[in-house]
Amino acid sequence: MRRLTLIVAVLAALVALAGCSAGASSSTSKASGSGQREFFDAGQRRPAPNLTGELLDGGSFDLGQHRGDVVVINFWASWCGPCRAEASELVAVADATKAQQVSFVGIDIRDDRDKAKAFVEGHAITYPSLFDPAGRSALDFAKVPPTATPSTLIVDRKGRIAALYTRALVREELEPAVRRVAAEPR
Repeated sequence: MRRLTLIVAVLAALVALAGCSAGASSSTSKASGSGQREFFDAGQRRPAPNLTGELLDGGSFDLGQHRGDVVVINFWASWCGPCRAEASELVAVADATKAQQVSFVGIDIRDDRDKAKAFVEGHAITYPSLFDPAGRSALDFAKVPPTATPSTLIVDRKGRIAALYTRALVREELEPAVRRVAAEPR
């Protein structure tokens, strides 16, 4: 158990060092700005992990209950400048695509609950966020890792990861990708 705790702490520290910084680009992704963008063809998508957790305002979240929806998952923190820059962009895409059965969920990592709540209120974020102060949920995405803060994943209606972004996003980039996944055959 101590070894697992140490491993989790080391991985969390590595994620913290990568936070609000450039993500590593791979040979199969397109680098843009200070992060990466990767869109996976339907036949190459990996299943999303069984993401569950406590919501920032209480209650719980279970990604499995959203099967049939497109789900956009955004890793963020109140102390992250790029997260502040993209917050209104994400809200705009969430509002614009909800009629297409698209759900958004944030994952607040390495943060204080009160600061996170103030961030949500200050940026008028209407979708739920998991509270993950240890940043453990990112470890569940080992095969398609969110290596920076912010990072955003798009999960298709079959529960597979369709896209990964490891940088702040703007509406003009995220919305077409979300709509593309939402328009795929069920």
